[in-house]
Amino acid sequence: MPGELYHLAAFFIALAVVWWSTPIINRFGRKQGLVDNPKNDENNRKMHQRPMVRLGGVSIFAGTITALLLVWVFGGFGWLPPNKEWEIWGVTLGGVAFFLIGLADDLYNLSPMRRLILQTVVASCAWGVGVRIDFLSVPFADLIQLGWFSLPITVIWLVGMANAINWIDGLDGLAAGGCGISAVVMMVLTLFMGQTAAALIAAALAGAALGFLRYNFNPAQIFMGDGGAYFMGFTLAGVGAVGLVKVAAVATVAVTAVLLPFVVLAVPIVDMSAVIISRLSQGKSPFSADKRHLHHRLIQAGISHRLTVLFIYALTLWVGSIALGLSNIPSGWGFAIGATILLGSVGWQAWRKSRKIRN
Repeated sequence: MPGELYHLAAFFIALAVVWWSTPIINRFGRKQGLVDNPKNDENNRKMHQRPMVRLGGVSIFAGTITALLLVWVFGGFGWLPPNKEWEIWGVTLGGVAFFLIGLADDLYNLSPMRRLILQTVVASCAWGVGVRIDFLSVPFADLIQLGWFSLPITVIWLVGMANAINWIDGLDGLAAGGCGISAVVMMVLTLFMGQTAAALIAAALAGAALGFLRYNFNPAQIFMGDGGAYFMGFTLAGVGAVGLVKVAAVATVAVTAVLLPFVVLAVPIVDMSAVIISRLSQGKSPFSADKRHLHHRLIQAGISHRLTVLFIYALTLWVGSIALGLSNIPSGWGFAIGATILLGSVGWQAWRKSRKIRN
């Protein structure tokens, strides 16, 4: 089977599994009372009005892993070099562990510190098998070898992205759609860089995330919960580390290659960073729940739920298209121009909506 067909197969297998399994999980969750009840919201942050099952991450996880296992059985991963094989296992098994941490939180409500400790341990193990950031880039300078500083920086990257995706999961379809868009961009970038195994993981995750939108877009029938958000966030960060940053030492655009995963995931990175800085500046814990996220601010400006989500989709696609342009992919800057026009159009609609509400 040609390599490109394996990636298409991974995408559609994951999508099909999610479409089939999500209603089953939803019925099971309702029967067992495993729901997120807005009446229990002490901070008045929840946007939904009725109890919602928050186990949708199980279907996202199942779809992704099923697709990867089937592709692996039929030879889609080929004969990977020993070091690359460990990296791919590190991303896959690390994703499994992050999913289990999130699922435990969905079921038993773990404390923030316990979650952070568990995530740090898993991320450190992933670093040990090669899922790591070994370089940093400085503008107008060569790459900087990190040495043992690679461990804390990689852990911050993996743990930070998992939590950043969880934090933006505040509106119907927002995290699933945003991660789906980012995963598609990651797949294209890793394929262009010759990292076919990393591209397979990205393809499976894209299919699972976008398939989940059938049940999660506004008005949502089910939520992904922490399990789904942690799984997608870690997997995206892991693919970025092994599929893009790893090629920086040999790529003709080495400095740019290091920056690509940070550009692709700029929306959740900037949102999380701004919220943490805002909380700390007011003497609050960075883990305290509030309404400082981008989607909260857009809703408060009078923009509708769906238009807010579509605007952040367009913003995510725009930064992804910038990454395509920076990577020198053919027509990459053409995609960036198209994404800019789309972002401007959606932004204009959002601005008109907020202005109408204010007046």
